[in-house]
Amino acid sequence: MKLPRLVITAGEPAGIGPDLCLELARRNWDAELIFIADPELLRERASHMGLNVSINQLRMEDLGEERIAHRPGDLRVIAAKLGHEVVPGRLNSGNASYVIDTLGMAGRGCTEGRFDALVTAPVHKAVINEAGIAFSGHTEFLAQLTGSPQPVMLLVAGSLRVALVTTHLPLSEVSRHITPERLRRVIRVLHSGLQNMFGIAQPVIAVCGLNPHAGEGGHLGLEEIETIGPLLDEMRQEGLALIGPLPADTAFTPSGSGSADGILCMYHDQGLPVLKYAGFGKAVNVTLGLPIIRTSVDHGTALELAGTGRADPGSMVAATWQAIDLVARRQPH
Repeated sequence: MKLPRLVITAGEPAGIGPDLCLELARRNWDAELIFIADPELLRERASHMGLNVSINQLRMEDLGEERIAHRPGDLRVIAAKLGHEVVPGRLNSGNASYVIDTLGMAGRGCTEGRFDALVTAPVHKAVINEAGIAFSGHTEFLAQLTGSPQPVMLLVAGSLRVALVTTHLPLSEVSRHITPERLRRVIRVLHSGLQNMFGIAQPVIAVCGLNPHAGEGGHLGLEEIETIGPLLDEMRQEGLALIGPLPADTAFTPSGSGSADGILCMYHDQGLPVLKYAGFGKAVNVTLGLPIIRTSVDHGTALELAGTGRADPGSMVAATWQAIDLVARRQPH
């Protein structure tokens, strides 16, 4: 197998993203790691954390066919320029365009075949929007960049895999986005992702209802009767193994979802609190439905920990190993 080449974005500069990149660089990896960040930011953060690192700056066009295995303490960096000075823990909307630039550079590098996978450190959505940049998250940004009509957010913690029909929407808007067309697209992307990215030949997917007790026979809502249930019946006729719609409060129990390979939730806070309780700090965000491999952490920017050396790199490490594993699955053996 060819040595995987991963591109890693450092995320919000005032948060723990740069810290996590430095922590990754201290370890051994069976891959080439290329970071996209302001090199001076990484030097300053390393100084804050008392780390001795060597920064080797290169250009996108310098990346050829030869891959160089990562050496601990050596950061190979493609430079992106910050707009303003960074103070750890203090957000500055003047650096929002820098964050977007790093994502754009990394995403385009993947679509051009320069990188095998993208690993992203956390960003701060609010400060990006305060800068006047419409941004609802990595998932949506990368979908637009790659022209992907239906991205699906999948969180993985060990054998638990939780996908979402809707992601960053106000709760008041969720119901009207649960349409047969959207459900059909999401289920197909999830089914294909479990097959092609996780090697599950015949995936079983447990699908939650939208309402408490999956609508209680229509007494607590009609979405299960009018939309979710009929769509699942239709897709079962196509040969997909689908369980549900299930009450979300028991879907995560062994008797609720049985041996399901993935659980599909209708909205963000229906599934992710359970997954994060089960594996916070070790879970990985995988974006399905893109032409590129992208993984990320299961947490935010943790501004209060930036530059202290106390940020837990567990999820970033797990995301990097997950990316390497997904690249290996795509390569011929």
